[in-house]
Amino acid sequence: MAQATAAPESTGFDQRQARRAASSSFVGAVVEWYDFLLYGLVAATVFNKQFFAFESASMDLLASFAVLGVGFLFRPLGGLFFGHMGDRLGRKRVLYLTMTVMGVATVLIGLLPTFDAVGWWAPVFLVLLRALQGFAVGGEWGGAALLAVENAPRHRRALYSSGVQVGYAVGLVMATGAVTIMQSVAGEGYEAWGWRVPFVAAGVLIAVGLWVRSSVYEEPPAPRDQEEGLPIVAAIRKHPRAFFEIIGLRCVELFSMYIVTTFAVSYASGVLGLERSFMIDIALLVGVLGIFFIPFFAYLSDRIGRRRVYVAASLVAAASAVPFFLTLEAGNAWGVALSAVVLINIGHDAVVSTQQPLITEMFGKEHRNSGASVGYQVAAALAGGFTPFIATWLAEVGGGWHLVAAYLVAGSLVSAAVAAWVTREKSEPEDLESKA
Repeated sequence: MAQATAAPESTGFDQRQARRAASSSFVGAVVEWYDFLLYGLVAATVFNKQFFAFESASMDLLASFAVLGVGFLFRPLGGLFFGHMGDRLGRKRVLYLTMTVMGVATVLIGLLPTFDAVGWWAPVFLVLLRALQGFAVGGEWGGAALLAVENAPRHRRALYSSGVQVGYAVGLVMATGAVTIMQSVAGEGYEAWGWRVPFVAAGVLIAVGLWVRSSVYEEPPAPRDQEEGLPIVAAIRKHPRAFFEIIGLRCVELFSMYIVTTFAVSYASGVLGLERSFMIDIALLVGVLGIFFIPFFAYLSDRIGRRRVYVAASLVAAASAVPFFLTLEAGNAWGVALSAVVLINIGHDAVVSTQQPLITEMFGKEHRNSGASVGYQVAAALAGGFTPFIATWLAEVGGGWHLVAAYLVAGSLVSAAVAAWVTREKSEPEDLESKA
């Protein structure tokens, strides 16, 4: 009994510092994801018209989604660069930098001239700024997740670090809410100027985020073994399988979120003839509910184990893919809302609630930021960034949603299988120090 009560002290646990770290990670995630997700919401309805001029509307939409994917391609580079800096200089300094870069890129997108004003320079500048967004967000998750996980009590790591994912949900709500408000306020002027306001407003959020992060204390980075070389090299050499496992784990999360919040927006309005605000309202609904579902599932995974939660949620996502599209095709608002809640708030939210401790525990302390950041962002690039593009192509080829649903089901089953494999020997949370 004495050993159990002493465990938090032996791992350096401090309640006040743990709460500060969790709050900092949450606020930073809100700011970063608000900025990053704005593009996806506007890409399906505005950027295809304002920044591209191909021969067909479908080509303009594909180009807009392709630029969305560019941000994901640069996320691994951001994870590599900022993960390396985090292992060398500490998480806090890096998180200041990622937030600043993200804010500048987002505000500049809101100020970009359109195709009618500068021709093909418009999409060129858009691509460059989207790449900068991806580079910045690539360094955010690893540092924020580690800051929360490493300061949390051993038996509550999922709960304390769930703010990183709740921040995603809040960011989605804020971004969706900002777009919805501007659509209402600007009316017919939304496509001309109204869409710019949420991007420019990101500057205020960045200032708030930097202020919150200034209150977090971080111990100096652990001494490194110089013979190991670069942290990412050590991570790959010691844990090569982990990078492939992370990709498999994240398929269900990435496929479900980007199909519902990005692809379905354009599919519902462009193919099914529904109001474009319909799916934006659905995205707002699942974002609001995610604020409550994610910490609940994090608490549950701390109690009953990550394997059970992850596998069950992945199977739920697979089972709800076809009902989601059936109700969408029927134009059944209540059916779409219910199936989207099951798909996102159970299938998606339950798996992301466990990822912070699950992924960070795959790597040693001296290279954990590099390994976790790069692995997480490579998965985002491969399994997430081009999901709207792939889904749009599958819908074109298949003449409807059926291949898209099959794509989502396949990704969900892959995640269920990988989660069962990865967690089969992890019935208890690992001691992060033992991996160092």
